[in-house]
Amino acid sequence: MSTALQTVNLVPGSNLNAYMQTVSNFSILTADNEHELAEDLYYRENLDAARQLVMAHLRFVVHIAKSYQGYGLPLADLIQEGNVGLMKAVKRFNPEKGVRLVSFAVHWIKAEMHEYILRNWRIVKIATTKSQRKLFFNLRSAKKRLAWFSNDEVHSVAKDLGVDVSEVRRMEGRLTSTDLGFDAGADDEEDGFVAPAHYLEDNSFNPAVAIENSDWEQSNNQHLHLALEGLDDRSRDIVEARWLSDNKATLHELAGKYGVSAERVRQLEKNAMKKIRATMEA
Repeated sequence: MSTALQTVNLVPGSNLNAYMQTVSNFSILTADNEHELAEDLYYRENLDAARQLVMAHLRFVVHIAKSYQGYGLPLADLIQEGNVGLMKAVKRFNPEKGVRLVSFAVHWIKAEMHEYILRNWRIVKIATTKSQRKLFFNLRSAKKRLAWFSNDEVHSVAKDLGVDVSEVRRMEGRLTSTDLGFDAGADDEEDGFVAPAHYLEDNSFNPAVAIENSDWEQSNNQHLHLALEGLDDRSRDIVEARWLSDNKATLHELAGKYGVSAERVRQLEKNAMKKIRATMEA
């Protein structure tokens, strides 16, 4: 489809007004024309038909994008994302379903715009689950004033959207919060704002020390492995069961396993640890 659409500029570019004027001049398809083009694409993969279907609906994408301008994101970017959704809808449209393309495409167009808004409205994602995304967009439209919701309003929104009251309060807090710049500007410094760049750096981290510690740990592990290999099977098993296992065994458990007294297991463990220590210090 992309090859056939090269004649249509799907990226509004710097001159947004000229783009919107251009797409508004494209002819609107009649139901019969649309059905014929859709069949041409669906059954015969006619890419020119796809091009005509997309061109005729670009104005509709602009209309939807304008309804999302309240999020402070560039209208041109919203239109571009919506155009991606339109192309996906045209590709999947089945003319035998008995609906107009515009009714089918609205879902795909809005889905792409929603993804774009959620990716870019905040540096940190504020809505990741399906219920959170639903709450995000509905709460934005339900919140008509700058003040916080009253308790009754919170319960009303929760009931209307089918979510918990706690979810409404949490999302309202995210909507009213703002991102902080990592680096402070001149005005911020005068106001006493301390940018994260000044306190997020980990001054305790030293690459040379980290490498040295890593080498030391690796060397110790190698020496420990060699020391264990030097023990007899029973002593090695006792040390591993008592010191290296997640579920450490007791002296009495090991005494029962080997048919000796708990004191004898303690002596074997003590002697084994001495050998290990001597090997690692050598």
